[in-house]
Amino acid sequence: MRIRPVLLLAIALPALVTSCGAEAQSGGRAAGAPLETRAPNAEGQKPAFPGQTRAPALKSDVAFDVTVVARGLDRPWAVEALPEGDLIITEKGGQIRIVPARGGGPAAPIAGVPPVDARGQGGLLDIALSPSFATDRTVFWSFTEPRDSGNGTSVARGVLSSDRSRLEQVQVIFRAMPSYANNMHFGSRLAFGTDGLLYVTLGERSDRGMRPHSQRLDSHLGKIVRIRPDGSVPPDNPYIGKQGALPEIFSIGHRNVQAAAMDAAGRLWVVEHGTRGGDELNLVRRGLNYGWPEVAYGEEYSGAPIPDATTQREGTEQPVYYWDPVIAPSGAQFYSGDAFPSWRGSLFTGALKDQRLVRLVLDGERVVGEEHLLGDRNQRVRDVRQGPNGALYVVTDQGELWRLSPRR
Repeated sequence: MRIRPVLLLAIALPALVTSCGAEAQSGGRAAGAPLETRAPNAEGQKPAFPGQTRAPALKSDVAFDVTVVARGLDRPWAVEALPEGDLIITEKGGQIRIVPARGGGPAAPIAGVPPVDARGQGGLLDIALSPSFATDRTVFWSFTEPRDSGNGTSVARGVLSSDRSRLEQVQVIFRAMPSYANNMHFGSRLAFGTDGLLYVTLGERSDRGMRPHSQRLDSHLGKIVRIRPDGSVPPDNPYIGKQGALPEIFSIGHRNVQAAAMDAAGRLWVVEHGTRGGDELNLVRRGLNYGWPEVAYGEEYSGAPIPDATTQREGTEQPVYYWDPVIAPSGAQFYSGDAFPSWRGSLFTGALKDQRLVRLVLDGERVVGEEHLLGDRNQRVRDVRQGPNGALYVVTDQGELWRLSPRR
């Protein structure tokens, strides 16, 4: 199950001493040398503070087995553990399936899912269980919705039938506006907070002309929004009452967030795709501006500078951590289980470009170590979730579902 209620190279000696204490409870040993040794894409950029990038390398002392639970999934995008341990999975083309935890192959697609636009980066995206799923059997999912004027990220909810074959009472509870006609940067992850509210991450649709939407309050694009489970707006959202602002907005200045997780304190962390050399880890707080496209690390995919951007600007938040070169992050999970005690508190995120599972060790709001796992399997890790037994489950773009469990 996703644990709802959610990370920096410490160069100075006092920070390294602190990291040793954090690492003692997080598995492995932090070395002084950074894990990342490749040249950065964006030459000449400097971090805003020590440890904002290139954290010390970790080598985990955790022994685990990797079991392939299922193969042949059709571009799986998200995995979520049901209370009894089976896995519910979205496939980009528009299917939701349940895979038994014991293996044996996925079930037939669940009926009742609305049509999706699965071109490019679009399709059926994230899935989340209601905080009271055990009694209401309600499931939420995000998807690229076909629209008359293009498409856009939408969120729907439905009740899973008792035989798990169909979704009933399906309704779309949120539509990101404006619609736009391309197939890039939809986000999107879903995370329930300890407040019982649903946080939705949204991309800014990538094209140069759409980037300014991340800073506009009359647009959902490039934002994180917060809504009630029925789609209505919480009365304490930060932009309510501000002229021209959409009331669902919780934070602004994001690029394309495909990873989000709540930590044990109920704080929302996101890991978002940057350009070449600018993937970011951000701690999201209400009403704050995370900069894009005016503030960013990295450079355009062409190698040119990001137009009119700087790495620091008053009134915007710095990322807690950034990667240059990028890892292309997707999916996130703070680990809190009993199966791997020394991993408790670690943040896991998938890496598409680097084809591995990334583990970050935190000390407060700073990353003090980084470890890369599963790189020998050469698969793009799309999502990672914790199961009710403390195992970690991973889906890959190559259509596999893995279980990480303690070595026998």
